Amino acid sequence: MSKSSDEPFRRVEVITSVQRRRRWSVAEKVRLVEEAMQPGMSVSYVARRAGISPSQLFAWKRRMLEGGHAAVQADEDVVGASQVRDLEKRVRDLERMLGKKTMEAEILREALDLARPKKRTSPLLSWSNPEDDTQ
Repeated sequence: MSKSSDEPFRRVEVITSVQRRRRWSVAEKVRLVEEAMQPGMSVSYVARRAGISPSQLFAWKRRMLEGGHAAVQADEDVVGASQVRDLEKRVRDLERMLGKKTMEAEILREALDLARPKKRTSPLLSWSNPEDDTQ
C-alpha cells in the first residue's frame, strides 16, 4: 500500500488509556454481525470499519448463527444437544461410582471400628489392695 506524501490521512486513532481490551455490548456485536451479513458487505470490511480483527467478527458471526443471541451474550461456544446428553450421562455414571465407593469406605470404617478393641475409659486400679498398706 503506497501513499503519496501530499495525500492527507483519512483517520487518526488516539489511544488515551492503558486498557488493552475493548468491551463490546451485545447490541453492538449483533449490529456488527447483522451489518456483515447484509448483501454486498464483507466481514473484513465491517471489521476494518469497526476497528476489530476480522477473526473476532467471524467468531461472533459463527456463535450467533449457531446459538443466537444468548451465545453472543455469553461469549461462549454453542454445544450440541447430543454432546450435552452424553456429558450428563457421564456425570451420572461418575456420581453413581462415587456413591458406591463412599458406601464401601463407610462399611470398611464401621468394620474397623468393630474389630478394634475398645479402649477403657476408667482408670486402672492399683494391683495392690489399698487395705494391704499396713505391712
